[in-house]
Amino acid sequence: MAHTNESVVSEFVLLGLSNSRELQLFFFALFSIVYVTSVLGNIMIIVIISSDSHLNSPMYFLLSNLSFIDICQSNFATPKMLVDFFIEHKTISFDGCMAQIFLLHSFVGSEMILLVAMAYDRFIAICKPLHYSTIMNQRLCIIFVLISWAVGILHSVSHLAFTVDLPFCGPNEVDSFFCDLPLVIELACMDTYEMEIMTLTNSGLISLSCFLALIISYAIILITVRRRSSSGSVKALSTLTAHITVVILFFGPCIYFYIWPFSRLSVDKFLSVFYTVCTPLLNPIIYSLRNEDVKSAMQKLRNRHVNSWKI
Repeated sequence: MAHTNESVVSEFVLLGLSNSRELQLFFFALFSIVYVTSVLGNIMIIVIISSDSHLNSPMYFLLSNLSFIDICQSNFATPKMLVDFFIEHKTISFDGCMAQIFLLHSFVGSEMILLVAMAYDRFIAICKPLHYSTIMNQRLCIIFVLISWAVGILHSVSHLAFTVDLPFCGPNEVDSFFCDLPLVIELACMDTYEMEIMTLTNSGLISLSCFLALIISYAIILITVRRRSSSGSVKALSTLTAHITVVILFFGPCIYFYIWPFSRLSVDKFLSVFYTVCTPLLNPIIYSLRNEDVKSAMQKLRNRHVNSWKI
């Protein structure tokens, strides 16, 4: 049962993406491929970075942690969504729903802070190259990772602390494939206007502040790179392009949801799919395709395994 005397809802009904049997089978095939590729791709990045001494640098340490967060994000709702394509009555328990809300906001909050840390790493590497090894030491990198998880968890707990005690006494249909916080809040048997404002303020502050910090950092870096003309600058620009692409694709849907969190359009459900299912795939695709160091390390790892099989 739920957690207050007023609450009588013990489970929520997930309406999913579509009622069409044909569409559900198509979505199952499509998102199964995306899910498996995302998880294996991020695992591959972690293995490549940990096995190649040339990638033993702060940027790749942060990148491997970003891959770990993406693996976690891939698993908080997608496996259940895939199973639910074959279930007519899709339900999730009250506790399971609260767990999904907690996990999603923890992972998203952590990833935002980690992207800022990666931007700071590139800022120091390009704008203060002589001081890079002194500033970006292993201790600072570990601190960045710990801060990212702490902020993500605190951000999530601040949402959950108010949501878990809301009175849910009747409507229990969530028009999505997972427990999306704004949709769950709307089901409460009370005026949720203040809750909606608090949710918007909490999520909006962290997403917009991180996004602005990233925009300012990359603007300064791009100006610095343009003033130089060398092969190193070309390589830096290629790396920056990958970082900026991830930032835009990650924060685009995020900011959209936080600007209009409680007004639902038909496109919102599919943006939710992109945000929760497809976003974790961005990291391995963009960094492996655009990063020469990662591609070189991948080739060496493959050659090593091929040679070991021949022996």
